[in-house]
This record gives sequence, C-alpha cells and structure tokens, in this order.
Amino acid sequence: MIKISIDAMGGDFGPEPIIEGVVQALEEKKFIPILVGDKTEILSLLPQYYIDKVQIVEASDVISMSDQATNALKRKESSIYKAVELVRNKEADAVVSAGHSGATMTLATLRIGRLPHISKPALATLMPSTTDVKALVLDVGAVTDCTPQNLYEFGAMGEAYVQKIMGVRSPHVGLLSNGSEESKGNALTKEAFTLLKDLDGFVGNIEGKDIFNGKVNVVVCDGFTGNVLLKTSEGVVTTVFDLMKQHIRKSLPAKIGALLMKKKVFLNLKKQIDKDEYGGAPLLGINGCAIISHGASSPKAIKNAIFQAIQYTQSDVNTVIEELLTHKK
Repeated sequence: MIKISIDAMGGDFGPEPIIEGVVQALEEKKFIPILVGDKTEILSLLPQYYIDKVQIVEASDVISMSDQATNALKRKESSIYKAVELVRNKEADAVVSAGHSGATMTLATLRIGRLPHISKPALATLMPSTTDVKALVLDVGAVTDCTPQNLYEFGAMGEAYVQKIMGVRSPHVGLLSNGSEESKGNALTKEAFTLLKDLDGFVGNIEGKDIFNGKVNVVVCDGFTGNVLLKTSEGVVTTVFDLMKQHIRKSLPAKIGALLMKKKVFLNLKKQIDKDEYGGAPLLGINGCAIISHGASSPKAIKNAIFQAIQYTQSDVNTVIEELLTHKK
C-alpha cells in the first residue's frame, strides 16, 4: 500500500487542519499516512477510530515561515526534514508539506535528489482555463534565475506531467514571452526557444492571455516570472469576486440574479479557481514525489494534496521525463 509522509506541524494553523485533511483522505482512499511531528499533539487531534490507521514519527522541531530555507539541512529534528528523509530512505513513497516551501524544496532537492538529467527542479501549478483542460505553469518559484537549459527541462517535465497525470495525449507546450512571434522575448527566452523546439508538443511563444484560453496545456517560464504571475492571478480573482459582490449588493435585480445563479454558475466557477481543489504544487524533477501545499491550507486542500501524491506515485511521470530528455529528436 502507498505510504505518504506528511509534515503534520508545518502549516500556518498548526497540525489541526492537516490531521483533519488526512482523516478526510482516509475516508475516501486506502493509503498509509505517516504523520511527522509532536506525537502527543497529533494523538490529541486524531479521532480514536483512525489511530491504528496511521503511523507517527516523532519530531521535536518545527521550521517556521520566518526561518531561512538554507538552515533546513541543519535542522535534522524538524518535522519537514524527517518527513523528507522517509522518502529518501524509501520508507515513504511521497511527501506532502504545507510548511516552509523554501525549506521543503531545498530538502527535497538535496536529500531525495534530482532525476539524472534534471539540472534544477520546478514547482508546477494549474491555472484555470476556458476549456476543460487547465494549463500547467512551471516554474512558479523554485528557480528564480534560470538558464535556457532549465527552461527546456521544465518543458519536458510539464509535457510528461500533463500526459501521465492529466491524461492529455498530445500536450501543447508554450514559452511565456512578450509576444507570440519567434523574434519576441529576451536573451533567455530566445535561446530557450531553440532548445524547446526539440519537444514534440512545443507550439512556440505565447502571451499571458494564452494561459487562460486553452491554447496550451503547459506554460514554461522562469521561477521569478512564474511566481509573479501566480500571485497576480490570485489577486485578480479576489478583486473580481469582491467587485461582483459590491455591485450585487447595490441592485435588487442583481441580488435576485445572483441567487438564481448561485448553484449553477457561481459554485462551478468557484470550484474551477479554488486552489483547495488541487491541494498543492508538485516539485517536478526530483527522484520521487513532493507536493508543496499553501501554508494556510484547509483540510480539503491537504486531502487533495495527498490524493495528488498518490496519483503521482502510481504514475510513471518520472520515467517519461527521463525518456523525453534522453531521446532527443
């Protein structure tokens, strides 16, 4: 049975939402959770019925969001260090953490290790789309200063992930730039463009608007650009919903219309853009599986992060990534 190592202590709100998310996941799927953290606190939050369905690994230290990610390697008693070590030692198949994302990425990269042909891992996230298939954007924060080779590897990893996890047989891969023409871009993207031509699914440069209109399944960019894109998109979504609420409150017909649309329109829309539906971002390119969740993750987000880890483990994504990088055209 698949074993998922879970940092029980790292989230913004402590272990309670994390443990609740684990319980919700156990209600729907069979797997073995390994909760890493303060055993006494974990047991106090775990319903009696689930005590014999989980494993607990004691950890006396917690890396807080204000700590330096570079210190994570020295904090060997921390919950995230021990959670990652379980994957390194093949005692768990994947790790899920809502703790310090920088620490998690550092430990996963250096302790679990990279795939043989990957120079840097990438953090990937899904963006909403007007089509049925969402766009996978990478990198969104793991590597801020990229080389053209990094971007090429991101393209290969994204293509493999979309094929094996999202079920898209022939994914379209686009390079985020300031115009769709081949001549557009900066020194980094222009050189990356020539490398990305090696991928069967590469369709060329795309603009920001193409992320959301279904033109591509994979969006390649450096981690600095991707992180700005991610946070800007989250801000736009919040602003649009706030503006809608303001205008609805000012008009009685609008209030009636909103009530009529609540179930069929607004709930479906919320589901499409709700980050809790995905749970977390996979760190692609490591020799294993690490899912990095938001610090403020709800139990639902933790549940879905665990499901994502299970699906990743059951797939052969890493094998496909290696095949793409070793069999160039």
